[in-house]
Amino acid sequence: MSIVSTNSETIIEAGIVEENDQVRARIEHLRTLEELLGDVYPSRFCRSKVSGKEDTITNLLSMQEIQEVLQKVSKNEKPSVELKSQLNEKLKSLGKVKVAGRLATPPRVMGKAAFVHLSDGVTRLQVYFRKGDFEAVSSRKDLDTKDANFNWKAFEALDHGDFIGVEGVLFLTNTGELTIHVERFQFLAKALLPMPDKMHGVADPEIRQRRRYVDLIASSLQIEHEGLTTRQVFEHRAKIISSIRHFLDEHGFIEVETPMLTPIASGAAARPFVTHHNALDIDLYARIAPELYLKRLLVGGFERVYELGRNFRNEGISYKHNPEFTMLEFYCAYMNAEEMMVFCEDLLRYVVKSVIGDLKISYEGKEIDFSSFRKIPMSDAIRLFDPDVTITEANMLELFEEKVESNLIQPTFIYDFPKSISPLSKASSENPMIAERFELFISGMEVANGFSELNDPQEQYERFVDQMKQREKGNEEAMLLDEDYIMALAYGMPPAAGIGIGIDRLVMLLTNKHSIRDVILFPHLRPERKSTQRIQEKASAVE
Repeated sequence: MSIVSTNSETIIEAGIVEENDQVRARIEHLRTLEELLGDVYPSRFCRSKVSGKEDTITNLLSMQEIQEVLQKVSKNEKPSVELKSQLNEKLKSLGKVKVAGRLATPPRVMGKAAFVHLSDGVTRLQVYFRKGDFEAVSSRKDLDTKDANFNWKAFEALDHGDFIGVEGVLFLTNTGELTIHVERFQFLAKALLPMPDKMHGVADPEIRQRRRYVDLIASSLQIEHEGLTTRQVFEHRAKIISSIRHFLDEHGFIEVETPMLTPIASGAAARPFVTHHNALDIDLYARIAPELYLKRLLVGGFERVYELGRNFRNEGISYKHNPEFTMLEFYCAYMNAEEMMVFCEDLLRYVVKSVIGDLKISYEGKEIDFSSFRKIPMSDAIRLFDPDVTITEANMLELFEEKVESNLIQPTFIYDFPKSISPLSKASSENPMIAERFELFISGMEVANGFSELNDPQEQYERFVDQMKQREKGNEEAMLLDEDYIMALAYGMPPAAGIGIGIDRLVMLLTNKHSIRDVILFPHLRPERKSTQRIQEKASAVE
């Protein structure tokens, strides 16, 4: 039931869509299309397979035969009549094509003919309508759908942003642009709201993040881009995750899934989100880290495991923090922290090379080189920037964050953390006050955290008890005692190293994005006041 035929409250009356002249005009066009075509929101459109797979516009234009045609046409030069005729015969031999997409430009009507570009979100293709040459698909049996005026009236009701499917033959125009001469078209969906500015896209970062769908539309329609488009950012993200999985799989790791809702908020120093399970009548916590479950698997005999998934921390929001974020954690039996640093280097080099094609990237105007990683003890790093400072176990982390962290631009491992802030890490055999722990910093951001895993159940119990004492003193981020994890360790866990890598921050680096919100499709934002008020009013009306 569309907005023009419903008997219920409309999305305009509900205050979801704001009415204006453009919206009213689009609704009238939808009314016309519904009168002419019947079903204006059909359930499917069957694309051709001339390319050997489903003919998205991108797949079609990637065909070797079409690329050969386009290579023979000089850019910004009209092809000769003879060349155009020859190439059009070749295109005609491919047969009819059926493609679908969004109208990326308003129709350019010239008398009884019109041109418009279709986009599949990646690639555009021009389509050509000429009155009398095409037929609109209609479910109305009582109308003459062969009539040229009928079909042209349906075409005139199309708006910039609508989805349509077309069928026809490929040809080159007089200017040499690849085009489909439409013989049949099907209306698929109406854009009731106007499209973003094709020249500048969406300038407001909050709108881009709050309404990612508008941002994606805008970046696909925008003519000029600086850096990656929004879609390309998330395609890069997908490649990063895919390459990580490939590397770990090739090195004998097994991907596993551990609970997202846990009875104890453990595995990291962080405040959790709390919920309640009604059937069991217990509180559960959105996981802050999968670490203790993954190490239980080491106890059970899995020597190499990893998990790529979401963690949740009820903490502040910043350009590098989001309450819901993606983390890679993996654990390897019989490896220590030093070996894990080397393995981490190999993994990141593989990912950067696979996604970027080079080990050097540009991030916020600075070149970052992944071909080499520095390794510096935390105390030495502090003295590099303040040689005279007095360093103690109590102030070491604070001094590091204040004086060092923002200056670590090139990939740098900081190791030898205080044991007191590393409750799950094995202590150094050379200095029992130091943990065999490291963190990787790139461009002033912590990207990874790893250590030699503590596998002595008695010592782990004592560390948990110390953490509980800190909680009693008001440290809400101190860890809780996990008795089942201690029991697991009592069955014996092999020496092992583990690491967590922040996927969102890695994506920020490889896509040159300053804010974590720009690499998360739907980041958390404070609800809009109008939306919140509308929901509350609806709830009150129901009550």
